[in-house]
Amino acid sequence: MMNEMTTIARTTTLKDWETDQEVRWCPGCGDYAILKAVQRTLPEIGAVPENTVFVSGIGCSSRFPYYVESYGFHTIHGRAPAFATGLKLANPELDVWIVTGDGDGLSIGGNHTMHLIRRNLDCQIMLFNNEIYGLTKGQYSPTSRVGTNSPSTPYGSIDRPAQPAAFALGAGARFVARGFDVSKELPNVLKAAHAHKGAAFVEIFQNCIVYNKDVFQDFAAPKGAEDRQLWLSDGEPMLFAKGTKGIALDSEALTLKVVDVVDGDWKAAGVIVHDVTNRSVAHMLVEMRFGEFPMALGVLYDDPRPTFEADVWRQNKVASEGRTADLQTLLKKGQTWTVKEDGPAL
Repeated sequence: MMNEMTTIARTTTLKDWETDQEVRWCPGCGDYAILKAVQRTLPEIGAVPENTVFVSGIGCSSRFPYYVESYGFHTIHGRAPAFATGLKLANPELDVWIVTGDGDGLSIGGNHTMHLIRRNLDCQIMLFNNEIYGLTKGQYSPTSRVGTNSPSTPYGSIDRPAQPAAFALGAGARFVARGFDVSKELPNVLKAAHAHKGAAFVEIFQNCIVYNKDVFQDFAAPKGAEDRQLWLSDGEPMLFAKGTKGIALDSEALTLKVVDVVDGDWKAAGVIVHDVTNRSVAHMLVEMRFGEFPMALGVLYDDPRPTFEADVWRQNKVASEGRTADLQTLLKKGQTWTVKEDGPAL
C-alpha cells in the first residue's frame, strides 16, 4: 500500500536539483563551486528531492537551501543542528544535510554542533571554512589565523584559531573529511560522507573572494598546488608530490614526519598506509602544520557506530510495548489541581 510519504525509486539529474531562485553570492565566491558539486553528487547517490532536506543557520553558506530543489530550512544563527535533530527524530528516513560556516557552526553554534556530533545523528554536516565572517563584512572568525587584519581586529588577531576537523574528532565524530571548493575530488568526499551511517563531518575550505581572498591558495589553487595536497585513500600509502614524498611515523617521537620516496619504493621509506578506522592517526593528520606538512584531504576517519535516532526509536518502541496511549491518564498522573468556582480569590 502506498501513502503520501511513499518514495518511488527513480533517477534524477543535476537539473532536478536546481531551483528557480537567482543564486546570490559575490561573483567568484567558492560557494558556487560547492553548490554545483552537491547538485552533481545528489543524482549519483540516488537521492530524491522529496526525501531530502537541507538545513542551514545564518551566514553566506546558509543561503544554500534556497538553491537546492528539495525541502529546506533556513533557521536561526547556530541552531541548524537542533532543527536537524528534530527532523531526523520525527522521520529517520529523511536524508538530512546541514550547511554551516566557521562562524555559524563553531562560534554561536559550537555548542549545538558538538552535541549533534557526539550524539551521532545520521546526517551530513558541511562546514564551509573561509576563516572570516563574510556576511557581516569581514570580521575575524573562530578559524581566522593569528595576525588576521579585519574590522574587529585592526591590529591583527591574537586568537589561536580553532581547527574544525580536530574539533569534530574531539567531539566524538565517527566520520571526518576535508575538501576544498574547486576540487574535482569534492564530489567523492561528499559521496563517502553520505555512505557513512551517522554524523559525517566535512570541512570544506572555501575562498571568500571579498574579505579573505586566496587565503588557501598555497594548497587549493587550481594549478600548481598539487604537491602540497595529501589526498587520503583507505588502504593506500600516504604519498604526495607525485609520489616523491610520503608520510611516515616517527617511532621515537610518536609523531608523523615527511620522508622522501626514492624510485617509488614507499615501503622502504616507511610510508604508512591509510586506515580510515585508525582514530589515533586521524588526530595526527588533522594536527599536521601546513607548510612543514602537506594539507591532509579526503576521508581522514570513518568508523561507524549506532546512530542517535535509531537508538531513540528503539528505546521508545521497547517502552511502549504492551501499553495503550491514553492522554487523559497521562495528564492526571502525579500532582493535579481541580479548579472550582468557589475556589480561593485571586
